[in-house]
Amino acid sequence: MAVALVVVGAGVSLGLWAASGGDGGSSGSEARSSQGASAAAPPDRAPQASPTRSYPLSEAPRTIPAVRDHEPARGPGWQPEKGNRVVVDDPALADEGRLVAGELGMAYAGEKGDKKAGDLRLALNGDKGANPESYTMTVRDGRVEIDGPTDAGVFYGTRTLKQETHDGGTAPEGVVKDEPAKPQRGFMLDIARKPFTAGWIEDRIRELGDLKFNQMGLHFSDDQGFRIESSSHPEIVSQQHLTKAQVRKIIDLAQSRHITIVPEIDSPGHLGAVIDAHPDLQLRSAQGSAVQGAIDISKAESAEIVDDLLNEYADLFPGGPWHLGGDEYQALTRSNPEASFPRLASAAREKYGSGATVADLATGWLNDRADTVRKHQRVPRAWNDGFFRGTSVQAAKDIQVAYWTGKEIGARAPLEYLQAGRKVINYNDEFLYYVLGEPQTFVYPTGQRIYEQWTPRVLRGTAAVPARYDGQILGGTFAVWCDLANSQTQDQVAAGIRMPLRATVQKLWDPGKPELSWAQFRALADRLG
Repeated sequence: MAVALVVVGAGVSLGLWAASGGDGGSSGSEARSSQGASAAAPPDRAPQASPTRSYPLSEAPRTIPAVRDHEPARGPGWQPEKGNRVVVDDPALADEGRLVAGELGMAYAGEKGDKKAGDLRLALNGDKGANPESYTMTVRDGRVEIDGPTDAGVFYGTRTLKQETHDGGTAPEGVVKDEPAKPQRGFMLDIARKPFTAGWIEDRIRELGDLKFNQMGLHFSDDQGFRIESSSHPEIVSQQHLTKAQVRKIIDLAQSRHITIVPEIDSPGHLGAVIDAHPDLQLRSAQGSAVQGAIDISKAESAEIVDDLLNEYADLFPGGPWHLGGDEYQALTRSNPEASFPRLASAAREKYGSGATVADLATGWLNDRADTVRKHQRVPRAWNDGFFRGTSVQAAKDIQVAYWTGKEIGARAPLEYLQAGRKVINYNDEFLYYVLGEPQTFVYPTGQRIYEQWTPRVLRGTAAVPARYDGQILGGTFAVWCDLANSQTQDQVAAGIRMPLRATVQKLWDPGKPELSWAQFRALADRLG
């Protein structure tokens, strides 16, 4: 991972209707031309003279991300009107129904079996074999029906409809069949180095939900700060932090948008805020010099405090994924870790045998922390530089790889993890890292570069891994790291990531070559807000 995460606050406009920014495309309307040849009316089927009796073949909707398939039809399409109903066929869809009714200015009528002109109906279709995030949207006879196998799929259908009808637009006649290519579509925020406000985070959740992202990572512990209230160790919490009440509100909003909050307490490196309150746990070299951010993993007390925190926050954050960090443990950046840190070397041999190394001890630490979160039914993930080559102790097979860099000492190519059968999440630092202040060799990523050059298979640099490994790549995450925290305000961050977020989700929803040019995509984003 190289950099840390943070949360800012501010009055940035929310949701998909945020103000223009990021790659700075010029605003303006764009003709709603078809995304594919199949949506265009063939010349021998031109509309008849009377527009009240016949309509041209509909064009595919223009949305971000683009829908995967649209079957055109002839008809007037659909627009929401005040007083028209949103109805559901299952009480499990009540939240989705109320949300979209409020957004479109319609009346939520609950469960109804009858049909009325102008209705929007939400339904579960019981298709257990389908992608759980898929949906079908049918616009016909002056009504709309959105159905899917789960409430998440139905929710994504309402996001498509919201975009289609934005600013007086019309949902085109026909059938949309849509689903994401990747099950993990994430945004990660470093709130440890820069304290973002709860309101700013909530605005981003609304934006992410409208774009069909389904994960938001919070990196809330690092050398610069510990940013969420703690009952088990209040002494480590920074003055600027989120209360648990604020976090619960964030989580509730995220759940309403089908977004999972993925917490990260990075260890055994990046623990400076914890060490500040517990200096006796700081790693020291053979010469007695303190190592920045590194905890002494030979001490039982080090494991105890980290496990206390993991157990505490497992009760706060619902959901499956849990990020354990594991990166940049400074003991392993020395040319001879065993000589530089004899206490760690001794602990490794005592625990794992005479030939064990400091890397074995660090791997054992990662496995132990994975055991802790696994007891809470969580799926652990760790940064790729927390996995080591040639160790006698192997990282547990179920720890997923958050692949961000190939710059670490002893760097391992993505293929090594894939060939070992591991699941990987793409955090490619060349495309998906927005590092405040652009330190080292980082530059702010652009939406255009992501849109034109990146796919989920481009894990490192610009080269894609072979297609046969595509199924092991669970998705990708666009990350904001706040290394030079004061380089941008939170409003500037929101503007800077606006187009990169849209480009990222387009490629996670459909990694193929987009139908629209970058200029067209940018104009569409400006029209939608």
